[in-house]
Amino acid sequence: MRNLVCLAVVCTAALATACSDPETARIRETTKPTYDKATGRLTELTYDANKNGRIDTWTDMDGNKPLRSRIDLDEDGKLDRWEYYGDKGELVKVGFSRAKDGRPDAWAYSGPDGKVQRIEISSTHDEQKIDRWERYDANGLVAADEDTDHDGRADKWETFAAGALATAAFDENHDGRPDRRLTYANGQLTAIESEPDGSGAFTKHVPVQP
Repeated sequence: MRNLVCLAVVCTAALATACSDPETARIRETTKPTYDKATGRLTELTYDANKNGRIDTWTDMDGNKPLRSRIDLDEDGKLDRWEYYGDKGELVKVGFSRAKDGRPDAWAYSGPDGKVQRIEISSTHDEQKIDRWERYDANGLVAADEDTDHDGRADKWETFAAGALATAAFDENHDGRPDRRLTYANGQLTAIESEPDGSGAFTKHVPVQP
């Protein structure tokens, strides 16, 4: 985010005190602004982050406010990071490509502490058709809901402990509730539960011997 503020400083004198002189000079050397021909308003900044002579960051701008950025981190010719900004120029979410095909298929949201709080994933690369929702705490992934049949409702629920799968529950009759749950310990399946009652509690418990 600081780099984007500094990029705007290069083109907006009113913000000139936001960056140190050496940093502003360095960014000025590697930045190319584009202005609206009719209004003179800044519309885009391109940036060579590693100063190797190749543009790797394209940021849509509304004056001195960043809107979204497209970034080719490894400079392989395919975009691999997308940044989205709010009304105050704050970073709202970061998109990335799990398939590494130049198209975003997952979007990370940070909590108040700046750490990843949740990730939304689309198997179809469609931000409007999310089919997996992951939740994180300070120790990493803690839970995930998934829509495996793409009907718009979660039908698989996972929990994690210390980064390892702890439970996996499945909705097998499409009523929106889990019908079967698998429990794991140290990567090994230890129990299978099924036949939930009206409250959702499983009434059948089958231990699995290692």
